[in-house]
Amino acid sequence: MNEHHLATLAAALEAELPAAVELRHRIHARPCLSGAEAPTRDLLLAALPAGSTTKVADTGAVVRVGGPGPAVAVRGELDALAVQETTGAPWASEHPGIMHACGHDVHLAALTALARAVDRTGGPAPLLAVLQPREETYPSGAQSIVEDGLLDRELCQAVIGAHLQPLLPPGTVACTPGGVNASADEFTLTVRGQGGHAAYPHRTRDPVVALAHVVVALQSLVSRGADPMSHVVLSVGTLAAGTAANVIPGTAEARGTLRTLHDGDRHTLHRRLAEVAKLVAQTHGCTAEVTIEHGEPVLHNDEALTAATLPLLGSLGLRTGGDLRSAGSDDFSFYCERLPSLMLFVGTRGGSEQLHSPTFMPADERIRDVARALLAGYLAAAEPTACPPRHLAQAPRTPL
Repeated sequence: MNEHHLATLAAALEAELPAAVELRHRIHARPCLSGAEAPTRDLLLAALPAGSTTKVADTGAVVRVGGPGPAVAVRGELDALAVQETTGAPWASEHPGIMHACGHDVHLAALTALARAVDRTGGPAPLLAVLQPREETYPSGAQSIVEDGLLDRELCQAVIGAHLQPLLPPGTVACTPGGVNASADEFTLTVRGQGGHAAYPHRTRDPVVALAHVVVALQSLVSRGADPMSHVVLSVGTLAAGTAANVIPGTAEARGTLRTLHDGDRHTLHRRLAEVAKLVAQTHGCTAEVTIEHGEPVLHNDEALTAATLPLLGSLGLRTGGDLRSAGSDDFSFYCERLPSLMLFVGTRGGSEQLHSPTFMPADERIRDVARALLAGYLAAAEPTACPPRHLAQAPRTPL
């Protein structure tokens, strides 16, 4: 790595931080839900350096900084969550029931600071500032951008992202190779029986009892259907049945999520989930139908890119630690399927702080940490040895 680029960009980044803090406050105060992020996008476009701008994925955009040629993409997420903020911050959300409760405001401010630093001082490669919509919902904004082909047309060689992580202390960055976030699929389980009067259950086929047994049986898919050394989570989040206490309904429904860190487990458990549901329902005289909405794939960090980034994080004053892998998911994984990609996890304060909480308010100092992490990834991806130009003609992995 050219030490001149590292020192020059680090100094330029530091100079951009006051403006980035002010931008973070404006983003946080005016959050927009998934699919309605155009105001946030336009706010960012006004703050980013003037460059070649392409609208994408309905409410997103990509801005090229630094001229033509093979480029490194850096992703920032535009959307907020349907959460009523209770932080009491001077820049708290002005939009009732909507809040940046996942740190996207910090990510966007850090991305803007990095793009402005690259524009001011130059860098080893052009930077693509990816303003991505719909990270928090389906259809995925990242998937839409990949399917659009824009990154290929922009000669993108790698994609870098960073996400705040309360499990890590401030100043610490996890830069872990391989699978770091789980695939996330949602399932709907519908049990059908024969309804009737609750006083005469023997004249019905009760789907509520059948569904209860199915939900309990599904827990064995993790404890007995997957390798104990694997990372698998199956959680049922909703149960719905009936309209009156004295009426046995004809149908009952459950919805849940299935998450794995290995594609093999993902395929196997999809099949077994349907089998268990149908067989258990049959023992109660009912039928069961399972539909699965495929979500994000496993997020795989590129090993060469990870190795090249690690020493740069230290050079920028960040601690590295923790082989952090979680059952959380992020649609950044769709970039990983197409190009060498790296997701960095940046510590906040640890303790009881929680993502998606109405009190989630990372300190402004975390903007510096995220921006430095993104800079390390950008510089590593610009190195041909870490990210050779070999992926533009490479077909993506076959989706599930």
